[in-house]
Amino acid sequence: MNRGSDRILWTGEGSKGKSVAIKSRFLLFILLVLFLIAGSLFYVWSRIQVIQLGYEISNGLKEGRGLAEANKKLRLEIATLKSYARIEKIAVEELRMGKPKPDQVIVIR
Repeated sequence: MNRGSDRILWTGEGSKGKSVAIKSRFLLFILLVLFLIAGSLFYVWSRIQVIQLGYEISNGLKEGRGLAEANKKLRLEIATLKSYARIEKIAVEELRMGKPKPDQVIVIR
């Protein structure tokens, strides 16, 4: 009787195929998890950017309103300083000027 013919020889080929399949699935799972983490981080970053830009826009609008108010005040000050009553008062009181006589007035057209 031949004793070697009834024995099964273990080559390990079947376990290599399973090992490669398990490794490839594990690698695919890791890549999927990394992709989800990267996507989540990008989403959070983009939301933070939107909020930050909203704050910057709000500050810009507030500054614009402040500048518009300052512009109104300066225009009012210019109008006050240019008023004929004020100029005449300064000319008469501080500079000791008098009203011109009709023959001193020259009309330019």
